[in-house]
Amino acid sequence: MTTSRMPPTTRAALRLLLRTAPAAALLLASTACSSGTPDTAPAASSSAASGRQQPPSSPSGRSTSMNIQVTLDGRPVDAVLNDSPAARDLAKLLPLTLDLEDFHDTERVADLPRKLNTDGAPEPAAAKAGDIAYYAPWGNLALFYQDGPAPSPDLLALGHLDVSADQLGQATRITIEAGS
Repeated sequence: MTTSRMPPTTRAALRLLLRTAPAAALLLASTACSSGTPDTAPAASSSAASGRQQPPSSPSGRSTSMNIQVTLDGRPVDAVLNDSPAARDLAKLLPLTLDLEDFHDTERVADLPRKLNTDGAPEPAAAKAGDIAYYAPWGNLALFYQDGPAPSPDLLALGHLDVSADQLGQATRITIEAGS
């Protein structure tokens, strides 16, 4: 069965599995290399053992740590922010409601109330469909509904939206609130 014929819930579960598999492999590799005593186990393993789920990784490979509540044109969308300084700075601006405009048939963009902190920015990576990003020179938020251009140090990944390219590509308004 191809993924296009799978029910939406099965596709969503498969996407979640594909996003979390690299992090799980890294966690297993790091614990296999540790001394084996509970005092040296990574902090992530203690939350996994307690039954709490860690937020998934974005397709760009950056780990995410902050759930947010997003609505696009009044419809709720699953979303997470990564743990970068810029994403933490965006979280300080929440709640936000922004009008979106199309940019280059690739992304929806909106001006933020102020520029974000870009200190300690991760290595550049090309944006993927669904990525939430920040374009530092203009100080705007970018929501990619198509894969973006080549990596640029000016474009910082902030997180990811779990939404169809069609819905994101037609969105005219976004509301972002802190997650519960």
